[in-house]
Amino acid sequence: MSLLLNDLLTPLYAGILIASAFFGSFITAAFGAGGGLLLLLSMASILPMSIVIPVHGLVQLGSNATRAIATYRYIDLDMLAYFSVGGLFGAVLSTTVLTQIALEPMKIVLAIFIFYLLWGPKPKFSGTSPSVRLIAGLSTAFLSVFVGASGPIVSSYLYTKEYEKLKFTATFSSCMALQHVLKAAVFSVVGFAFFNWLPLIFCMVISGVFGTFVGLHVLNKTHGANFRKVLRLILSFLSLHLIWQGVRYFYN
Repeated sequence: MSLLLNDLLTPLYAGILIASAFFGSFITAAFGAGGGLLLLLSMASILPMSIVIPVHGLVQLGSNATRAIATYRYIDLDMLAYFSVGGLFGAVLSTTVLTQIALEPMKIVLAIFIFYLLWGPKPKFSGTSPSVRLIAGLSTAFLSVFVGASGPIVSSYLYTKEYEKLKFTATFSSCMALQHVLKAAVFSVVGFAFFNWLPLIFCMVISGVFGTFVGLHVLNKTHGANFRKVLRLILSFLSLHLIWQGVRYFYN
């Protein structure tokens, strides 16, 4: 257990994060979305944003890669290819910006962004031309580095393709896994010490893998409408807490 802990993490907080990884992966696999936001908000309530975003990215990489591998026959490889090229440009662009800003105030930006995703009008996209796909990959990869929550935007874009359920899950998971790989590369370039967090990341990834398989097991057995309403309220409460933390940063 001591390997999981450091000056920023107590045994209780480590346990909360590992449990959040399980429930986050379960929610995304079973109900299509929401789990990544739950994990991100849980982590941001405990850790600094400069740690949250890269660690969250590796944990989500494990979960999304697991879902992508489990459903690989259904991946839209054409869409994934465009997201790969666009995402690469987005990652390069974000690297030049990341070293110029402080990430802790981004808690407020993240909370407001999530409030919009939860309660605002859904983003509307038109067209699936190569240029639109490249822009979608670039913009969401760039956004992911700073707020770590590009999943709902990617999901909204892929929704326009009218995939059936398994193809949507497979394509979404593969695109998100790609973005998390790029995000890890960006933070490695700017000097984030992933090694110090590998024990916690490993435990959260394993927990997330179990959550994914449990979620995939119930994927075709539930609609989850009532659950999504409750999840929206929980995420809203966590977002309010995040705003309070961000405001407190300016007064300390």
